[in-house]
Amino acid sequence: MPTPIILDVDPGHDDAIALLMAVASPQIDLRAVTCVAGNAPLSHTQANARKILTLAGTTGIPVAAGLDGPLVRPLVTAPHVHGESGLDGPALPAPAFELDPRHAVDLILETTRRATEPITLVPTGPLSNIAMALRREPRLSERISGIILMGGSMAEGNITPSAEFNIYVDPEAAQVVLTSGVPITMVGLDVTHRAMVGADDKERIRAMGTPVALATAGLLDFYGHFHRERYGWAGAPLHDPCCVAELIRPGLITTHPMYVEVETSGPLTLGRTVCDIWGVTGRPANVNVGVDIDRQGFIEILMDCLRRY
Repeated sequence: MPTPIILDVDPGHDDAIALLMAVASPQIDLRAVTCVAGNAPLSHTQANARKILTLAGTTGIPVAAGLDGPLVRPLVTAPHVHGESGLDGPALPAPAFELDPRHAVDLILETTRRATEPITLVPTGPLSNIAMALRREPRLSERISGIILMGGSMAEGNITPSAEFNIYVDPEAAQVVLTSGVPITMVGLDVTHRAMVGADDKERIRAMGTPVALATAGLLDFYGHFHRERYGWAGAPLHDPCCVAELIRPGLITTHPMYVEVETSGPLTLGRTVCDIWGVTGRPANVNVGVDIDRQGFIEILMDCLRRY
């Protein structure tokens, strides 16, 4: 049976590819898409999500806009990575369907309430919507099978030396989610920086020749430019698709249970996911932390999803 999920996204090039994979895979039952401000402002991220679903030929999945900023902080976006629109690069179709009138938090709560089986939440942006949903409805934890999120890391940052972008944007929301008691898998930079799509992989995608494949290759062209200029990398890491790939092929990502909290006040470490790797606190693990990924398996899943269009 396919895994029912809600994707909470801030597209973003890698979010866009995660959406395409979730729609294509027979192992995934995408029930709803909720949008949050992060890589770009909310007005862009909700439109971008609808553009990608339109590209995928899917107009029946509800897409709702959520929080337009973090719980308590000013919004930080990433135009240096994703461009001003959040999805700069190839021409994408205009959205062929309207935004759902519900707030994203309401859509999350209503979708999980009506489901006959627990739903997995898959947030790939700042955790503002998820934290608010947990605060609004404490029983939400009984209606979901867990959360698999892209964010954090054990030992590195990509927006500061200490912090990964999604957690840094709304560290208070991340702290709410990670300490909620819900089963959580954290897919952070330790994993996603190994999920590198190289030039040869990109050309394999382009050679498929379909509108979705050509748009994906175009997204990778733009997204890869930042990583080439900033880091000298020949490819680009697909952070958010790792979460979807793990749901498609459980066990693709190696995890270790750890106690994790989020730094919400340190001037040098704001947004850092502090992972008790060696159990020095004696506190019980609350997060399954990703430590490795089968990179070739990830590429195979990505290619299989794109070939389905």
